Amino acid sequence: MLEIKDLNVFYGAIHALKGVSLTVDEGELVSLIGANGAGKTTTLHTISGLITASSGTVMLDGKDLQKASPHRIINMGLAHVPEGRHVFARMTVEENLRMGAYILKDQKKINENLEKVYSHFPRLKERWKQLAGTLSGGEQQMLATGRALMTDPRIVLMDEPSMGLSPLLVKEIFSIIQQLHDSGITILLVEQNAKMALAISDRAYVLETGCIAMSGKASELAEDDRVRKAYLGA
Repeated sequence: MLEIKDLNVFYGAIHALKGVSLTVDEGELVSLIGANGAGKTTTLHTISGLITASSGTVMLDGKDLQKASPHRIINMGLAHVPEGRHVFARMTVEENLRMGAYILKDQKKINENLEKVYSHFPRLKERWKQLAGTLSGGEQQMLATGRALMTDPRIVLMDEPSMGLSPLLVKEIFSIIQQLHDSGITILLVEQNAKMALAISDRAYVLETGCIAMSGKASELAEDDRVRKAYLGA
């Protein structure tokens, strides 16, 4: 489904991604874990067309995303939930969600997708008239995720969904990600909370200073001594 090969990205003289290769198969939940500054967000931004790679390929269902503009990439079935949520604070919950469906022209389909999002996030339905800026951090994360789902994407990129949330809300957000995965949605998850990410993922990659250092089944990586010492506090 998603295949990244030998991706190299530079910020000026800084070599941010050094030959990164990874795959995400249909229906999988794959995590990309690593320390701050390892290149996790850069990887997602390159996949979604926000950053141009100097070399390498990003293929979605055999189509080269590097040759497409970001809005075309959305049309091709990829959605991105950015780090920091970025909801429209002065718009209501429902207005935010409808903004997510801007590429769709069929009103019936938009309404169907809206109901689907509300079924995943009942709290958003309860607060559909509320201004997004007045929601809690956890609710804003739900809203950002729901907005991404409004286009019926084939794959969702999620960047640090637990950032800035209390431990209780982190559990809730991860439970929702697990439910989305169980419903058949393909997810590439970038997350600093390695323990929680590995617990819900099928496979994972460990990114260190722009390079893939390790990869494998998430359950096996969670038991690996190097991963436990570096990321799980063991």
